[in-house]
Amino acid sequence: MKYLYLICALFAAIAAKAQSAKDTLLLADPTIFYEDGQYYLYGTSSNKGFPVYQSSDLVNWHGPTGKGEDGHALLKGDSYGTSKFWAPQVFKNKGKYYMAYAANEDVAIAESDSPLGPFKQKTIKAISGPVHQIDPYIFKDTNGKLYLYFVRLQNGNRVFVAPLKDDLSDIDTASAKECVNSSLPWENTAKKGWPVCEGPTVIKHNGLYYLLYSSNDYQNIDYAIGYATATSPMGPWTKNPSNPIIDRHLVGFNGTGHGDVFTGKGGQMYYVMHTHNSATKVQRRKTAIIKLSFTKDKPAVLVADKDSFRFLVK
Repeated sequence: MKYLYLICALFAAIAAKAQSAKDTLLLADPTIFYEDGQYYLYGTSSNKGFPVYQSSDLVNWHGPTGKGEDGHALLKGDSYGTSKFWAPQVFKNKGKYYMAYAANEDVAIAESDSPLGPFKQKTIKAISGPVHQIDPYIFKDTNGKLYLYFVRLQNGNRVFVAPLKDDLSDIDTASAKECVNSSLPWENTAKKGWPVCEGPTVIKHNGLYYLLYSSNDYQNIDYAIGYATATSPMGPWTKNPSNPIIDRHLVGFNGTGHGDVFTGKGGQMYYVMHTHNSATKVQRRKTAIIKLSFTKDKPAVLVADKDSFRFLVK
């Protein structure tokens, strides 16, 4: 029995060492695109553009695997931007893959024949707007109409929406509307003069639109995720009274926010996000996922499963 105990202890130590040897992925503002049994992970991490990582099970990741230099899916020079490559989203429409992203504190959309890239623009340009804009999210409604959600740097970081042209080349700026901003106490715990509301993601459930967003500056330990609902993709939006739905109190790590919703194998819905690197350091931010689900209430409430929270490793 003594030897059996020692053998079990040895195997446990080896397993723990193997787990600790794995590297936590360090991508901020992450997004995951799922297709044909493969998960593709992108995020803010490189001044060259956006690398991409792959997994078949959401547990074991490898890469970067992009078709560009150093595994990038989008490489600087192939599309708009020279610096500040932030917050990508990959979207498929009519057989083409599109990457919406921020660079130079403007929004751009590039296209590719593969989620691995290379994502490029035939005409290198940014999406139209009167001020700097970041954090784009493309949403396709059930009627096929496209919308672009984004953040305008205008009296704070504020989430806007505008109809997107069918060819994804630009938005109808005249129709742009503000969706949400950080006006509640939990959304600006530092009481900053420039309140931050960013990282929009939109999903539709039982005819209702759910807009997830992150509030507080990303360096604030209280950076957290809430959502608002509307009966139209253009709003008006009503904030969930139980916000935030994901924060440091739920998962035990500071700076939880700015991610994306995706549906994986078996129809399970997840939110991928970043957290601070540690209790004392913000950078480089770690990448994590958590399961989401809708309650059977009418209207349904969006909830996160705290026991499913985990960091992504390779």
